[in-house]
Amino acid sequence: MAGEDWTSSSAAYVRPPDEGAPDAWSAELAARGVRGGQRILHAGEVPASVEVAELLGVAAGDVVVARRRLMLREDEPSELTDTYYPVRVARGTALASTARIRGGAARLLAELGFAGARVVEDVTARLPTRPEQSLLGLAAEQPVLTVARVTFDAQDSRIQADLMTMPAHLQRLRYETRIGSADRAHD
Repeated sequence: MAGEDWTSSSAAYVRPPDEGAPDAWSAELAARGVRGGQRILHAGEVPASVEVAELLGVAAGDVVVARRRLMLREDEPSELTDTYYPVRVARGTALASTARIRGGAARLLAELGFAGARVVEDVTARLPTRPEQSLLGLAAEQPVLTVARVTFDAQDSRIQADLMTMPAHLQRLRYETRIGSADRAHD
């Protein structure tokens, strides 16, 4: 997939799709004429690492619901995504299982009363770990981009945290920001 113009925007991944529409990953790839898929490698309750605890605003070691997915483009690994939810949001739901979620997690979250309203993302670059090299088919010297995304609901509660690892040579991330009149008052 190297050399292809691939631009990804985060908004589609936190906004629930229309009824009957596919999840954001499948829709984004289909719009480009590319076949996509995912393998759910793990789902269930785990203790929050220090990083996950900080992202979700819980204590390290607190139980959270985790989903680890290997995202595929044309059957080739293109992203490793670890998604975490507070147990108050995801315990006992499809988010805690390895089954595919029709319409994606954003739709299910909205149906559960936890629609995303605000997102904070941090993007960094680094070399991959050995497990990432294996899962993503990378050499040790091939850099990856990492995106740490926290999704907040309308009450500004943290409802989801994503830790994504992507081969840098396959990615271009796009961020669009609208500046409202309230923001201009500070100029």
